[in-house]
Formats: sequence, structure tokens, C-alpha cells
Amino acid sequence: FGIATEENFVITTTSRKEITEDNFRELVQDGVTLYLLQSVDQMLLLATKERIDFLPHYDTLVKSGMYEYYASEGQNPLPFALAELIDNSLSATSRNTGIRSIQIKLLFDDSQGKPAVAVIDNGRGMTSKQLNNWAVYRLSKFTRQGDFESDHSGYVRPLPVPRSLNSDISYFGVGGKQAVFFVGQSARMISKPANSQDVHELVLSKEDF
Repeated sequence: FGIATEENFVITTTSRKEITEDNFRELVQDGVTLYLLQSVDQMLLLATKERIDFLPHYDTLVKSGMYEYYASEGQNPLPFALAELIDNSLSATSRNTGIRSIQIKLLFDDSQGKPAVAVIDNGRGMTSKQLNNWAVYRLSKFTRQGDFESDHSGYVRPLPVPRSLNSDISYFGVGGKQAVFFVGQSARMISKPANSQDVHELVLSKEDF
């Protein structure tokens, strides 16, 4: 790596957790991305890119299709799709001590790009690992394995409450991805964890698939 003998350096996860002899087995897992830095809080000099590979669940083939999830009871599917898109914001802002802000913007200005739905919140943000897990189809946020940064361990699903904003919409890990591709052709998630200076971005598109 071209490190001089007298030069100090650290190895960290993308969440800026320093790898040590004590936590090596916990943090260094198959497929994990690591940073080689001069210090834990060093600014990144340029953008890094991480590829997500996963084997789709068989339900992707045997139960896929918008009808199965949105319209099986003859409902208008668009409100269900929009509800799915704000689910991450409900989860991210659930522990806010101050103002809980969630904005939904419909963008139709051709000069700014293609039409889009933007959901913006002031929540705690997601790490690259959490963004990675969100991308996996049929992987519920309440049962994700190997995500040592999960905020949902020990979660007990509450009883249904009318008009309750409890971020329980995507309990089965289905809706977010189907909602995206029901509304449009691609998804771009940009997130900055509250305790980190790094901004993480995830792009999913039909073109890439």
C-alpha cells in the first residue's frame, strides 16, 4: 500500500469503527469493505464504490408481481406504494428527540431531470451496511442476520393500531423495492449517519438489473 515505516495508519469499517485485535472476528466478515486511513476521522479524498451481490429469495420468482402485493384486494395501489416509500423515514425519525421532519416531494421539472418522488427526513441515517441490507429483496428489517448495527434486535411487532406511525409497514421486507419499481425505473438513497461525516449512496435501477 506504499505505507512508510514511520507512518501511522488505522483500518476501519465504512462506519468508521477501528479494527483491532479484540473486535476483528466481530467486524471483519465475508464481503465487508474496509478503509485504510491515517486516522479514524480522516476525510475521504474521493468517493468510494461498493458492489452489492446477493442471491434473490425464491419468492422473487414464485410470488413476484405488483398484483400479489398491492392490488390483491382491489385497492388502488399508488397510496400503498407511497406509504412504503416513507417507511424508512418513519423508522429513521422514530427516536428523534427534537422535531420529526418527513417531506414528500413530487418533482416534474424536466430541466432538473426525469420525474421523481423524493422522500427527505432528518432521521439518524443509515450506514453502508444498512443500505446494503435494504437492497436485498425479501429481507425483513426485523430479521436481518449478520447486521451487527441493526436497531431492531428483540423487536416485538405491535398490535395493529389505526393511523399509527410506528414504521411497521415493511414488516415482511417486501414493499420498499416493489414500491420503487411500481412508481419508477430506479431508486437513489442518500444517507448520512448522525455520528459520521461520511455520506452513503445506494442506486438500484431496472437498467442495471
